[in-house]
Amino acid sequence: MMELELTLPVNSSRDHVLGPQKAPITLLEYGDYECPYCRQANLIVGNVVQQLGDKMRFAFRNFPLTQIHPHAQHAAEAAECAGAQNKFWEMHDILYENQQALEDENLLEYAEILELNMSRFQKDFYNHTFAGLIREDFLSGVRSGVNGTPTFYINRMRYNDSWDQETLTRTLIDIINENL
Repeated sequence: MMELELTLPVNSSRDHVLGPQKAPITLLEYGDYECPYCRQANLIVGNVVQQLGDKMRFAFRNFPLTQIHPHAQHAAEAAECAGAQNKFWEMHDILYENQQALEDENLLEYAEILELNMSRFQKDFYNHTFAGLIREDFLSGVRSGVNGTPTFYINRMRYNDSWDQETLTRTLIDIINENL
């Protein structure tokens, strides 16, 4: 089986990252906020991050599949607009929790719930300030072999096994132990 390597390494200055920079494991997800499988994965990854603590870091990149998910692009833009106000992960979780309500008016409501600066959020959102970054995420995914969501990479190598909680956790722990 061909192993695909991540073409754009995870970088804390451009990517949204949870966990310490020097963690032995970096798990990266290319995801789409309207994808039901990504919603499932978000819950699983959240549990894994909690379980492994500072032994791993998690990064998320946008991969909106706009042909099948018409709200994915704007949802990704809303997440990035929130990220500009240091609330990316809070918006990220709200978007997955409310996946059936991703119309623009819903996205503005979520920004209000997060107590974001609404004039800044609306300016960034309506001017598509972060569309270029999302496109960069998407293209980096395409170059790395992503063709669906969610797609995971562990320490720059594509992860093709099951991403159920038990299998993913066991794989990550095995890699951590190999690196000790």
